[in-house]
Amino acid sequence: MMDFLNRLFGGGSRGSGSDPDGLYYYVRPRGCDEVVRVRINRMNDLSLADDGQSYWVHKVVRGIKCRQTVDLNLYFDSNKRLTNTEIENGDLVDASDYDKWMAPQSPNP
Repeated sequence: MMDFLNRLFGGGSRGSGSDPDGLYYYVRPRGCDEVVRVRINRMNDLSLADDGQSYWVHKVVRGIKCRQTVDLNLYFDSNKRLTNTEIENGDLVDASDYDKWMAPQSPNP
């Protein structure tokens, strides 16, 4: 189950090799083609949940070309592994969707 979530939501697999604390997730705002990469710092961004054992983070995501605002809530276990997601006004997509969107955005040499 966790492998599936990590593949679907990024799971930190697409960051720089020198960014061990970064977890990356990809969001497509509703009604837009743009895909936004969201970085979560597992050491600074996560807040301890009310149960005193798990963690959560809330991010407001907005792209550059698309002005739609997305609310993203991510929930983690005591080992800071993703357990659940909630998203409003958008969809979580995977890193390949981000790569596909970015390809035509980059100027050709």
